[in-house]
Amino acid sequence: MCLAIPGRVVNIIEEAGLGWRHGKVDFGGVQKEICLAYTPEAAVGDYVLVHVGFALNVVDEEEARKIFETLSEMQRLEELEGASDVTESGP
Repeated sequence: MCLAIPGRVVNIIEEAGLGWRHGKVDFGGVQKEICLAYTPEAAVGDYVLVHVGFALNVVDEEEARKIFETLSEMQRLEELEGASDVTESGP
């Protein structure tokens, strides 16, 4: 399964002669340098879906928010499943 995470583009760097764009993308306070070659339309302030260091798609803020909510729900379910495993295997 592949998972792409939304992040907000903080800055864009265009390397002369390289022909590809990259920039800093913020993931809730953690910033990573990401390749923006596949999203030439991405601008500072846009949200992009990132998978293994590559921005694959530009999404609007509402879509990014929905993805964050879904990821949060998945985390809560995972925590609940982990708690039931501990209870079931108790003393």
